[in-house]
Amino acid sequence: MSADADPLLALQRAIKSQSKPTYSNKSGPCQSLADATELVIDGKPYPKSSRTRYRKAGSSSDSYSLDALYVAWLLRQANGAEYMKQARELGLAVGFVSVTERKHVVDWLEGRAGDNGRIAPLDSDSTTPPGTPPRTTTGQAPSATPRARLGETSTTTPAKRRYVPDSQDLEVVKKIRQNEVELRDRTTVLRGTKPNNFNAVRMIYAERLKKIKEMSKSGTTAIPAAPAADPKMLARKARHNQPIIMISSSPTALITMHNVKRFLEDSVFEPSQEARARATAEGNLKPEDLIPIYRKRTTIDTSGKETVIKSTYYVVDSVEALAKFGADAWERVVCVMTTGQAWQFRPYKWNEPRQLFHNVKGVYVAWSNDPPNPKIKDWNVTELKIDPHRRHVDKSVVAHFWKMLDTWIQTNKPSLVKS
Repeated sequence: MSADADPLLALQRAIKSQSKPTYSNKSGPCQSLADATELVIDGKPYPKSSRTRYRKAGSSSDSYSLDALYVAWLLRQANGAEYMKQARELGLAVGFVSVTERKHVVDWLEGRAGDNGRIAPLDSDSTTPPGTPPRTTTGQAPSATPRARLGETSTTTPAKRRYVPDSQDLEVVKKIRQNEVELRDRTTVLRGTKPNNFNAVRMIYAERLKKIKEMSKSGTTAIPAAPAADPKMLARKARHNQPIIMISSSPTALITMHNVKRFLEDSVFEPSQEARARATAEGNLKPEDLIPIYRKRTTIDTSGKETVIKSTYYVVDSVEALAKFGADAWERVVCVMTTGQAWQFRPYKWNEPRQLFHNVKGVYVAWSNDPPNPKIKDWNVTELKIDPHRRHVDKSVVAHFWKMLDTWIQTNKPSLVKS
């Protein structure tokens, strides 16, 4: 093929001279590239699907079609997504110039860049006429290569030229990757970006588990070289190790000694005034200062067997009632319910809120529609929100309370036996 008949060079000459190609089909000139079968360049028609000598990246035989190169130049100002969309609309579902190669193709067509060895030579560039079979001579060794004729010896094939990426292409690829959305599945989401070392967490819990085992054994196994414990004292201690919950004695508190039992046992919130009026009508003029809470939990093991666990808690609203449990009563306090008033803690063993809620579980009880209380923002407390009207949500509120209290006891005071 001569240079004059080559569609690739004809397209490049037309673009350099700013002569835009036109379209035609068997019916004559047309307006759309999608409807055309030929590109008319400088008055000469070329089949738009004819293969050019511009080879694809990484391929020595596959090359771009004429319309693919023209579309890459025609849509040179469009962004990546718009370029691919319009290329498909113009009939290039496959075979169009990729977004990363488009810049180099446009530069070459406009004469601003070299071919980088991507363009195959014309047939006329070869000294051997097309179709000529290779010359062979019987009994004669093949002729030496030019390198061998120069006296050089070479036992290996020439090394492949190292690919040097274009800096502008790298910037384009970088921008494309920034806008990419990585698809994930249930396998890829488990892959972390960096190795995590959880040895510190393991060491912390290993030490806690060791203390728990030692404390669980201390009640049944005698320690050598230690004086024998009094069996009566051990039995008494086993009977009096139920957890204690302290509530506020404020008359405006949502949870008081009048309604706490029904709230924690039956999961029903009854306003304190109504509970007090109901108790007075039944002849109970004054509530007890120490109220037991009996809790039942049902667990199901892997075999399907159900087990009912009964636990006992005590509720008090004053340090005087707490003193009835003995000198170690504060060791059994697991939870303090507060209304956000600091005067509640003055007679406590720890009268400073930060110190108190470091040793017990803090719970702030309020209505669900109350604004945030700024006084408790520095206290280590968990908010327990009670809805003023919807009683059907009380069950979930109480279940949440027991769940977080069980977790706190298991972590901080596992020696308290719930019986």
